[in-house]
Amino acid sequence: MKIWSSEHVFNHQWENVVKAALQKYPNPYNPSVIGVDVIDRTVENGILKSHRLMATQWQMPSWTHKILGGNRVCYASEHSRVDLDKKEFSLRSRNLTFNNIVHVDEKLTYSIHPEDNSKTLLKQEAQITIKNAPLIDYLENMMASKINSNAQIGRQAIEFVIHKMNNITDAAADVAHFSESA
Repeated sequence: MKIWSSEHVFNHQWENVVKAALQKYPNPYNPSVIGVDVIDRTVENGILKSHRLMATQWQMPSWTHKILGGNRVCYASEHSRVDLDKKEFSLRSRNLTFNNIVHVDEKLTYSIHPEDNSKTLLKQEAQITIKNAPLIDYLENMMASKINSNAQIGRQAIEFVIHKMNNITDAAADVAHFSESA
């Protein structure tokens, strides 16, 4: 088993980061994510709970398909909670594809930065377990490296969505100002 963890600070308020994270797909930084479907969404005691199914398409070497079978589309299940009172957004995801060989359990938590409430702290952790395969340590380390790379891409995607949201807000303000002065 391999555990990977990371922390990142967004220079944006928690509400904006959460809005962006919820609208992250599709984006040009994560073209491997080809679909996100909401399976269930409820509000319980003021907490928004969601269950989503993620479809991703990985560029794996052709020899892996001979060993693992299947096609290039992989699925993961994601459960999330947005707690407005605690200002915490947490996600847990687990792969559904190839789970007889590999388990990847990932947890992300977005919270207000403890030292600066105008910033958001993201904590990420992934637990990688490979079983019944040769070179387990090598494969777990390779997957941890890929998760690290994807985490950096995911952060860029959130920044992209925040920038896009800000541009829309600015454009709407310009239209409103123009309408008032006309």
